[in-house]
Amino acid sequence: MLSNYTAKYTKISSGYMGQLVEWPEVITEGKTLEECREMLKDALHEMIAAYREQNKEIPIGEALLEQIPVEV
Repeated sequence: MLSNYTAKYTKISSGYMGQLVEWPEVITEGKTLEECREMLKDALHEMIAAYREQNKEIPIGEALLEQIPVEV
């Protein structure tokens, strides 16, 4: 079964931090956005394997993100 997860990337002093919206425990960092993206995919695969091994329910993907403009 193919599932889509929503990644959130934040610029930090050492590069980028990546985290899944639907599964906040899946988090990583990389020097570049591309490196962070690849590391996040790897972290997701590892977390899925760990959850399956422990017979835990895997969170479902498909979050919807929306930016809300506001004057500050």
